[in-house]
Formats: sequence, structure tokens, C-alpha cells
Amino acid sequence: MSFRDYLASKAITLCMGAIGILYLTLIFWLCGLSLSLLLILLLSGAFVLLACMLLCWQRADRRLRMLRRRLDAMPEKYLIGETLPRPRDAMELQYDLLMREISRSAIGAVEQARAETQDTCDYVESWVHEIKTPLTACSLILANGGNPSKLRRELRRADNLTETILTYAKLRTVEKDTQISLADLRTVCDQAVREEMELLIAAGISVAIEGDGRAYTDPKLLVCILKQLLINRAKYCPDCRVCMEASENGLLLEDNGPGIPAHELRRVTERGFTGSAGRARGESTGMGLYIVSRLCQSLNLQMELSSREGQFTRFVFRFSAPSLQKR
Repeated sequence: MSFRDYLASKAITLCMGAIGILYLTLIFWLCGLSLSLLLILLLSGAFVLLACMLLCWQRADRRLRMLRRRLDAMPEKYLIGETLPRPRDAMELQYDLLMREISRSAIGAVEQARAETQDTCDYVESWVHEIKTPLTACSLILANGGNPSKLRRELRRADNLTETILTYAKLRTVEKDTQISLADLRTVCDQAVREEMELLIAAGISVAIEGDGRAYTDPKLLVCILKQLLINRAKYCPDCRVCMEASENGLLLEDNGPGIPAHELRRVTERGFTGSAGRARGESTGMGLYIVSRLCQSLNLQMELSSREGQFTRFVFRFSAPSLQKR
């Protein structure tokens, strides 16, 4: 920072100092002080004022140069707020507190971004290993004559995995693409079951759709949610029965499968949580219910999950019609 810039930043201080000097000079003139002494007084005051400004500028300039060197030497510059020198006055103390708060906020944001990036990398890595299974199965089926039904089933699995990772990649911006309309819930259920029919048949799962109802939602995202739940049923609840019930109050999906252990129930929607069933399979990514919960948040859709080990798992979705209509 140049001395000229510093003086410009202290324009009010300079003006007040000059006014003070002139005021004292006027008082001494009225008291009968000679013109020569008045001139000496005026020049002395101006000299002291400028000298004070010069010393303050040098002190501030040295401090700024030190901070700049410290900043240039830091690989992660957002940490500068944690390494500021001790404040010298009350004003610097307030600036110091603000900078430290900003720095801590930046540190938190960076750590969160790093964690999300690592989670994404871990998910992509596990997804690559998981998609190898249907692709390898397709190669084996073709090498052994190409059974059409088996080939379609494995292609559906690969398509589901691809759709899941694409949905995960769009989670941050999914609200921008949401299109709310009055949807027929039974039609949505029919579509979800129809698209996953090969996997459900292969897993020996029977699906019953009951009731009827309409709700304001995004039909495409709701189908995506239901498909993910059906895929999970095919993975973890083979040979079970799934009941889907639509009504004006909401949508229910329940199976009579092995259920979820009570100590895992509150964690199943966490990102990357696989649970005992997923670890037993060895190829679970732990992202299915996490994506479902995020999509429900985007749709302002309340999801109630309950389960009893060895008996059932139940999902209840309740639509918030007034808020959705506003959107």
C-alpha cells in the first residue's frame, strides 16, 4: 500500500487534524501571538500530523507485507484467519474475530466438500464393481446360447445401476428439474412395477396394487423412488410378497420379508450404510435408501419407515399437497 493510498484512506483524520491546528492557531492569534510564532505553530502542527501519518503508514505497511508473505507461503489460503497476528487495538480485535469466523466457516465448507468428494469416489468405485456382475452375466449368457429372458434381466440390472448413479449425480440440482402435477398414484405404482417386472419375477416376488388416489407430486421422481424400493426388495427379500396401497392420504409399500434389525432402522437412509443384509451380500453400495430419502426431501414428501425383524418392512409416503401446489 502506497503512502498516497494510506493518506486517502485517512482523509477524515487528516481533515480533523488540520481543522484542529487551524483552530488552535486562530485562538493564539486572538490572544495576540505574533505572526511569526503563529506560522511556526502552524508548520509545526502540520509536520507533527504528517509525521504521525507517516509512522502509522509504515507500521501498517509492515503488517500488511508480513500478512501477504504469510498468505503466499500457505498452500491452503483459507486458513489465514487462524494464523493472524495478535490484534493491537479494539478495532483490530473486531476485524480479527470476523476473520476467524469467516476462516472457520471456510474450513467447515472445505472439509464438507472433501468428505462429499470422498464419499462420491467411494460410491463410484463400489458402483463399478457392482455393475461388473450383470455385465459379466450378459457375457456368460451370450456365450451359452443367449437366453433372451435371462439377458433382459441382467440388462435391466445394469440399467437400474446406471439410472441410480445418474440420479445420485443430479441430487444437488434435482429440485430445479422437479415438475409438480396432479398424479394418479395407482398409475405411478403400475409403471414402477412394470419397469422392474423382470427382476421381480426372477426374485420370485409377487406384487399387489390396491386402492386409488391422487396427489400433487413429480410422477417421474415418484416412479424412481418406488423402483428403488422394488429393486431393494428383489435384492434382499426374494420370494416375498409386496403390497402397494394408494389412497388420498398417501402411498404405502409393505413386504413380508426378513425385515430390518431395530438397531439399524434409524441408519438405513444414511449415505453408504449397508447394514447386515448388505454386508452379507458383499456387493451393496448402501446408496439406495439414501437416494430415496433425498428425493423425498426434494418432493417435500414425508417418508415413514417401520420394520419388524422376521415379519415386515413398511414404507409410508405422505404428500404435502398445499406446499406442493404453491411450487
